[in-house]
Amino acid sequence: QVQLVESGGGLVQAGGSLNLSCAASRNIFSIKIMGWFRQAPGKQRELVATISFGPGGSTSYADSVKGRFTISRDNARNTVYLQMNSLNPGDTAVYYCNLKAGSGYTNYWGQGTQVTVSS
Repeated sequence: QVQLVESGGGLVQAGGSLNLSCAASRNIFSIKIMGWFRQAPGKQRELVATISFGPGGSTSYADSVKGRFTISRDNARNTVYLQMNSLNPGDTAVYYCNLKAGSGYTNYWGQGTQVTVSS
C-alpha cells in the first residue's frame, strides 16, 4: 500500500513562511510526478505546484503562487517539498500531496495538512 506522509502545515501570520514536505513510502516505484494541491472551504481542489521526477525536474506553478512558492524534490528519499513564502490569508487551505506513478500515471493522495494564514 502506497502511503504519502505530509508534514509542515500550521498557523502563520501574513507575510510569513512555511515549508511542507511529503514522503512517499519506499514500496512505490517509477514515480513520474509529485505535487501539491489545495482546497479551501467551499472551493474546489486546485493545483498549486508540480515537479517531474525525471531528468531536469521540470516544475509548474499556479499563477497565484508564482514567485512565492518553490517546489523541490529528493529523488533518493521519494520526497517533495513546498517552500511557501509571503503567505497571505488567501493561501489558507488544506494542502494535499499528490503522486503519479507507473506507466499509467496512477494517482495517489496524502491525507492533507492544514495551512492557516492569519491577517
